[in-house]
Amino acid sequence: MKHLGFITSMIVLAVASTSLSAATLKLQTRKQVPDQNNPTKFVNVKDVTEWDAEKTAIVICDMWTKHWCAGATRRVGEMATRMNTVVQIAREKGALIIHCPSSGMEFYADTPMRKLAQHAPKVPTRVPLQDWCSLNPKYEAELPIDDSDGGCDCLPQCDPEKNPMDLRQIDIVEIKEVDSITDSDEAYYLMKQRHIDNVIVMGVHTNMCVLGRPFSIRQLVYQGQNVLLMRDLTDTMYNSRQHPFVSHFRGTDLVVEHIERYWCPTITSADFTKDQPFRFKNDTQ
Repeated sequence: MKHLGFITSMIVLAVASTSLSAATLKLQTRKQVPDQNNPTKFVNVKDVTEWDAEKTAIVICDMWTKHWCAGATRRVGEMATRMNTVVQIAREKGALIIHCPSSGMEFYADTPMRKLAQHAPKVPTRVPLQDWCSLNPKYEAELPIDDSDGGCDCLPQCDPEKNPMDLRQIDIVEIKEVDSITDSDEAYYLMKQRHIDNVIVMGVHTNMCVLGRPFSIRQLVYQGQNVLLMRDLTDTMYNSRQHPFVSHFRGTDLVVEHIERYWCPTITSADFTKDQPFRFKNDTQ
């Protein structure tokens, strides 16, 4: 009987282990495609996709402690708690968490998380990796907002020369030893080392770094990764007194729609939390 009990216990453990290692992320995606009746317009297409959590990375873009723009800093702080909840759930399911506080690597120089990214071996790439991926007219239209003034929506506007930034990642988004830290194409090499083809990007700012950083959307799409943007956990640098003269939050929506048309589908944090998508308190749309 003891022998039978031992076998039963081992079977239960094996089943539990298999279930844990095979965690699936069920994701409600949204993208935009040309309207068949009017090709100059776009319509939303919703779908459901399932990803193996262990073949998925979560990329957290530039969630700095302090930005030169007070409004940007405030919104990062506002979304950070929900982001940390998503990251905790994803980590528990087996996803790799890659924290990317650009230009802040000095604060993490001797950590195992930083070394994990640094030690990822280089691999051949589809096209040469870039330090910054600019707007590409071959693939996309111009951005739907004018961010030429830097995008601060505050009154009066903040002065980047007088407001030093704190480039450490905000503490609310926790970094664990199993995670990785980088601000370069090391992120892609680490994904390849881990056989990761699926990437969920979150963080700031949608019209700038979320699209252009070497670890983010354009670069990863160029390399053939399956990419999703978590659209409720992002924010733009957009001044509502600039074209197209809409609210700051509508400006973010427009950039999200641009990404859905030309780069990748989007999801919301609700796929992880089973709660309502996150909304900024001042977003009254």
